[in-house]
Amino acid sequence: MDRLKILVVDDEARMRKLVKDFLIKDNFDVLEAADGVEALDLFYAQKEIALVILDVMMPRMDGWEVCREIRACSRVPVIMLTARADEKDELQGFGLGVDEYISKPFSPKILVARVEAILRRTNHLGEEEKKLEAGGIVIDRAAHSVTIDGKSVDLSYKEFELLTYFVENKEIALSREKILNNVWNYDYFGDARTIDTHVKKLRSKMGEKGDLIKTIWGMGYKLQI
Repeated sequence: MDRLKILVVDDEARMRKLVKDFLIKDNFDVLEAADGVEALDLFYAQKEIALVILDVMMPRMDGWEVCREIRACSRVPVIMLTARADEKDELQGFGLGVDEYISKPFSPKILVARVEAILRRTNHLGEEEKKLEAGGIVIDRAAHSVTIDGKSVDLSYKEFELLTYFVENKEIALSREKILNNVWNYDYFGDARTIDTHVKKLRSKMGEKGDLIKTIWGMGYKLQI
């Protein structure tokens, strides 16, 4: 499969190099832009950009405006990077159609893991691969079925979606809000604690493998293989 193109936009050259080095190591092609105007010029000129990693605070045109421009013509996945861990900023980003929101400083390895998870979810990665596998858990997305250590497990639709999201994001701590946004979608206005109920049922159906879903106290959950 051809190497996927990632556009990295940040006015800090050291930050761009850090992200670029980790992405290249993971077999991605990387395009760089130092500000919003340069980013849009590259985005329109280059075909088949698979994902955009976009800083918020930049000269000439900030990340919010770049995201608006991109969303006016494309559904390409966008990860926003910001030095400000402000809830209002995060909500604004999701309102603009941002797929992921990461606060600086961050782990480059986690950033790459999230890039891969988003690309799997949007079918850019592993389009031929209809099955997900982790720790004896096999998810067949085409058949909408799950086996654990070779035994079939009967899951509800949301339990299936929840387990799939955990496996796609294994080893990554996921907040309840992030799980709601991605499994129940952004238009869900219920209590985030509904996650706890579904996780409890899912763990029960998974038997001993249910222990792989770890509780991150005060935050959410992580599938730890």
